[in-house]
Order: sequence, then C-alpha cells, then structure tokens
Amino acid sequence: MSKIITFYKYQGTGNDFVIIDNRLGEIMLTQNQVALLCDRKFGIGADGLMLLNKLDGYDFAMKYYNADGNESTMCGNGGRCLSQFAKDCGIEKDTYLFLAIDGDHEVVFARNGWIELKMKDVSGITSYSNDFVLNTGSPHYIRKVADIKSIDVFKEGRSIRNSSDFKVEGINVNFVSVNDHSLTVRTYERGVEDETLSCGTGVTAAALVLGKTKEGLHEIAIKTPGGKLKVKFNALSDGSFDNIWLCGPATFVFKGEISL
Repeated sequence: MSKIITFYKYQGTGNDFVIIDNRLGEIMLTQNQVALLCDRKFGIGADGLMLLNKLDGYDFAMKYYNADGNESTMCGNGGRCLSQFAKDCGIEKDTYLFLAIDGDHEVVFARNGWIELKMKDVSGITSYSNDFVLNTGSPHYIRKVADIKSIDVFKEGRSIRNSSDFKVEGINVNFVSVNDHSLTVRTYERGVEDETLSCGTGVTAAALVLGKTKEGLHEIAIKTPGGKLKVKFNALSDGSFDNIWLCGPATFVFKGEISL
C-alpha cells in the first residue's frame, strides 16, 4: 500500500537535499526508497536525504543518507540546511544544539543570513604521497592543483575513490587551488559518485590543509561551483584543530508530496 510523504527541498551552495520532518517517528525508509527519492530522473532529485528527528536533550537530531540510499557520515552543507528547516518548522532559537552521526553540533544564525555550523575537532592530517587525508566528520582526500578548471573531477576523483586504499569505505576527493585570499574547491563525493556543486566537510578539510599558515585563529574564504563559503578554525601547535566553523547559506527550494 502506498504512503504519501510530504518532503521539502533545500540547498546550500548548490548541494541539494530532500528533507522530511520525522519528529513523530513515523517515517521508515528503505535504502531503495531513499535512492529513488534522490534520483534525478525518477524521483525528486538530490545529493542526499535527511530526516529531522526528535531527541531529548537536543533541539533535534540529524539522520543523513547519501543519494545511493546508504546512511552516511556527517554532511556540513546538510547540517546547515537541516538547521534552516528546523527554524522554518517553528523551532525558534538563535542557536541550536543537534546530534549527528559524528557527535554534537552547535549552530548560530548570523546577522548576514548565513548559518554557522560548528564542526568536529580534527586530531591531525595524514600525508599521502604528495596529497593529504583527514576526517572532518567525513573522510576526505585533498589534492592541490594549479588549474582547477581543467581538472576532470569525475574521472580523477572516481579513480582515487576506487583505489585499493579507499575502495571499501570510500572517500571524498577534493581538488583545491590556492588564490590570493581564498581557496577554490571542486569535489567528487562518494555515495553520489559524481562531482557535486559543493561539499561542506570537503571545503572544511581543504581549509585546514591549505589555509593554515601558522598557529592560532584563521578565517578562510572558499569558492565552489555552487557558491561561496567560509571556514573559521583554530590551529594548535600539535597539528590538531579545534573551534572549527563552517559558514554559508542554506535556502528553501520547494515543498511537495510523493507517493511511496
């Protein structure tokens, strides 16, 4: 028997999501159903799907699925979009505390209309040949490039993501160029298995790797194909990072109903 689901579409710098209000705990989706909802030909179309869940001690809980239907790790752009959705649903607060798969996250609604999302602390960065690997809530591979426009993100990203060291768990691959006062980032995302217009945990990883020049507080401007973001963080003497904030927009696109 089919069930009518009310859904909402949000995007953060072109990284788009299907969001469902599940505070009553009535929504149970299979992997195939999530994949269908995210399919751009036969479903709604999105890079991922999120459930807004209720949880004691928190303003809400975030459950995130990749476009392939698998439950995934943290999504930075998704966290901002879900926070905006929570506000649009009537959770009226200037700051939030929510729980995601990688732990607690704070959210601040800035005066410029952006949303600032506190990310998990990062213990360090691992060198990988001439590139870098780190986890900012999701695993990321960082490669610095001179001409980011000419990179075949799909081909090169897929090759790294499916290489022997990363094939089983998967990894997100970020190509980064350093400009005078900002970074430009393009990302191949696992679970989507294609380039996305933006990746929040990816630009955070890029900022930590290539934006750090010395210990202390840093603020890095980021350009992605989908728009502009900013990452603020504190670099510590032992190579770790704390007080990391991903800052950017989160925008409602449309609301609809679909039968499952």
